[in-house]
Amino acid sequence: MNASGGPATAVPSTRSRPSRRLLRGITVVASCLALLAAAVVVGVRALDEEPTVTLLANWTGEDEEHFRQAVIEPFERKYHIHVDYQGSNAESQVLGADVEAGTPPDVVVLTGPGELAEYARQKQLVPLEQLVEAKDFGPSWALPLADGHVYWFPLKADLKSIVWYPADVGEQQRARAVRRPAEWCVGMGSGATSGWPGTDWIEDILLQRYGTQVYEKWARGALSWRSPQVREAWKAWGKLVGAGGDRELLRRILKTPYQDASRPVTARPRGCTLEHQASFIRARPAWQRADGRYVPSARLIPGATGTHAWEVSGDLVALLHATPEATKLIRHLASADAQQAWSDRESGFSVHAGVRPAPGGTGPDWRRSLARTLRDPHEARCFDASDAMPPAVRDAFAEATIEFLADPGHLEALLHSLDTLSGTRDLTWLPSVCDRRTP
Repeated sequence: MNASGGPATAVPSTRSRPSRRLLRGITVVASCLALLAAAVVVGVRALDEEPTVTLLANWTGEDEEHFRQAVIEPFERKYHIHVDYQGSNAESQVLGADVEAGTPPDVVVLTGPGELAEYARQKQLVPLEQLVEAKDFGPSWALPLADGHVYWFPLKADLKSIVWYPADVGEQQRARAVRRPAEWCVGMGSGATSGWPGTDWIEDILLQRYGTQVYEKWARGALSWRSPQVREAWKAWGKLVGAGGDRELLRRILKTPYQDASRPVTARPRGCTLEHQASFIRARPAWQRADGRYVPSARLIPGATGTHAWEVSGDLVALLHATPEATKLIRHLASADAQQAWSDRESGFSVHAGVRPAPGGTGPDWRRSLARTLRDPHEARCFDASDAMPPAVRDAFAEATIEFLADPGHLEALLHSLDTLSGTRDLTWLPSVCDRRTP
């Protein structure tokens, strides 16, 4: 109301209202200033952040800690590049999922050349000839594929075809223990890759009984799983470890993780005496306490011909993204310095031509002997057959060893299934798995 008590009358403002065009201009300027501020913040952060390279490998726990100290941290200090490391015991499954999602790591370390060959066929890997001197490792390790390119090299290597025993167990005791299933320290558990210790056994028996030519033919998919040689290798392994026999023993074998299989060797009374494992198992606490020694498996496998061919394995490095950071990491991992540092800290070995065979040449006798065998040009070596096979065949092989242990009567059906799978089209088989110079 006004002063006279009548209704209030609207009084026009004496200010002029801003035009819509002016308001729009103010809004645009404010938006631009906000975007500019955000860009400045991002730029400052980018200046503060180190360039990064992603790396996937299988080392976890204490092994990962050693790998970081010996290999990753020197690289980061030298190049000021951050290594985003992911360690997984199921690195094959992790890599497969990452590739499927379109987010693979820049660099990967895998044990399977067969798996890497499949990724190379899919054009997922970058050739390494311009980054790595393949001659530093030799054709057994840096293997050219059918397209002439080299796609991987070993960061470390392990010798298989060996049997570990406590230092106080003599030759006669070993000879008796071989034929007693309970004397073998066997553990088939390994998470997503359970069963692989069984594949190692069958491969080694085939190699020691029938030589490199039969072994390579089978590992390349050119020899039937139902051939007499392969079938007999399965049966020989089953007899050694008691397949289908004592249920309590089999339950222990199937449920025990491979890295824990040797624990009974230091029990009182001793729970097992012999272990068929690669050179890395010597780093397990039980074998250190037992002062573990090794003997070539050819001396213990029934029916072995004594050719002393060796099965070997390796952790193989491959490149998926050729970024400047990733190529620097590849060169670092392939260098003698990095390989020497990792060999000194880890239980495996480097086969790099510039790395001394054993730390200072003064390591334990067993270590020097293993190192010499891995690099001796006169020794016959073949890569782990299941690791060299296409991933689908490798995985089916490992699963079949578990079923065979539980019921050896399923052997023919298992071999038939493996033959059928191996005959599938579009599988990638390696051109070679044994040293080219071997007979």
